[in-house]
Amino acid sequence: MNAISADLKQKWDRVAQRLRAELGEDLYSSWFARMEMEDCQNGRLAVSVPTRFLKSWIENHYLQRLQKTGEAELGALDTVQVRVRTSGVAPRVAEVAERPAPVAMPAMAVPNPLPQQALSLDRAGAIDPTQTFESFVVGGSNQLAHAAVCRVADALAGAPISFNPLFIHAQSGLGKTHLLNAVCHRIRERQPDRKVMFLTAERFMYSFVLALRQKDTISFKDQFQAVDVLLIDDFQFLQGKTMQQEFCHNFNSLVDAKRQVIVAADVPPAQLDMIDQRMRSRLMGGLVVDIEMPDLDLRRRIVESRYAILRQRDTGLVIPDEALDFIANRITGSGRELEGALNRVMAYQQFNNAPITLDLASMVLRDMQANPDGSRIKIDDILKIVGRHFNVARTDLLSPRRARTVVVPRQIGMYLAKKMTARSLPEIGRRFGGRDHSTVLHAVRKIEDQIKTDDKLAREVALLIRLVEQA
Repeated sequence: MNAISADLKQKWDRVAQRLRAELGEDLYSSWFARMEMEDCQNGRLAVSVPTRFLKSWIENHYLQRLQKTGEAELGALDTVQVRVRTSGVAPRVAEVAERPAPVAMPAMAVPNPLPQQALSLDRAGAIDPTQTFESFVVGGSNQLAHAAVCRVADALAGAPISFNPLFIHAQSGLGKTHLLNAVCHRIRERQPDRKVMFLTAERFMYSFVLALRQKDTISFKDQFQAVDVLLIDDFQFLQGKTMQQEFCHNFNSLVDAKRQVIVAADVPPAQLDMIDQRMRSRLMGGLVVDIEMPDLDLRRRIVESRYAILRQRDTGLVIPDEALDFIANRITGSGRELEGALNRVMAYQQFNNAPITLDLASMVLRDMQANPDGSRIKIDDILKIVGRHFNVARTDLLSPRRARTVVVPRQIGMYLAKKMTARSLPEIGRRFGGRDHSTVLHAVRKIEDQIKTDDKLAREVALLIRLVEQA
């Protein structure tokens, strides 16, 4: 490994911290704990890992995330190269690490040698402490899934099981993992004697490969025998015939013994094409529930909930209700996207030391629209809506008239055209009565300055933006 500067080392440490926070301690320890930076220059990041298995897995599953996370600390990256380092590794160990697996399964990193406790599947330390039932916002789109997991979490030991397995499916960011974490919290708080195991499909595969290489599959299987509630997240990633057979065996033994199993995935069981038909049938034999995209009311309550959490961390943060309404209306995706939009608005306010207004929220979240380049919005629409709003005829907006009742709407129209379309200043000038590009630039800068201090104008401009987008 090449020597790197202290500053670069600190930046890499922050990249590692970000990965740990994003992936959780379990996945980070499995795939990134032994990664080292070798070099970073000219937009190219080079990192090293100890085995070919680990290199292959990261390249196939985490390369894009590694690049994105690295750019947050290291700047723009054109490429990320993962190498296998050989220094300090005995030849015999390297040979074992590169030897193909004797069974059909995905390639995985297997540290060698490994302590016996590495086989443990229990994720008690990796459960997110913030993802509880109290922090989960319930609405029409997730009400059934919430009620089902509550029934499981509140069931007493030895009581008849209403449905087994419970299968939850939804797009990413809609709360599947949150509900699984909440179940773990509730059971461990109220029934600490019940054994709960929570792991991802990746963690299951990793630990099983580990057990095979240590020739200790008995210990691996024994961990499931005392489990009262098993929770599997990201089930769609379970790969390989041997892996599926092992999981199916443990799954069937738990269900037959009346132990509760909860599975979460991005798609319903019928769409798990890589899973054996018998396994799909067994999954469909329990209760299958989905979580849909949140409606406006739920989105608004999610935004309020996340805002309240941010306020606990920073009491000086103030976001007006109209800006929160705007975020809930603009972002029609998952709760994760809503939280990201709220964080973006807050960060922009902190970095620019400017109060959060409706207009600021609109500008900051502009690239999160379905058409962020403004290709759908036409200058003719802007002229029509501005004229109607200010009761000014289109001919007056395009005329040389200098009356204030005409000049201000005209300048606002130019400002909107610059902010909401991809048109150049000269083209905007031509569309506004054949004016020079410098006139358009003056109008844009003037409105920009005024909305910083004139709340009434800022609200008016924000209203016009929404009217134009809805046209």
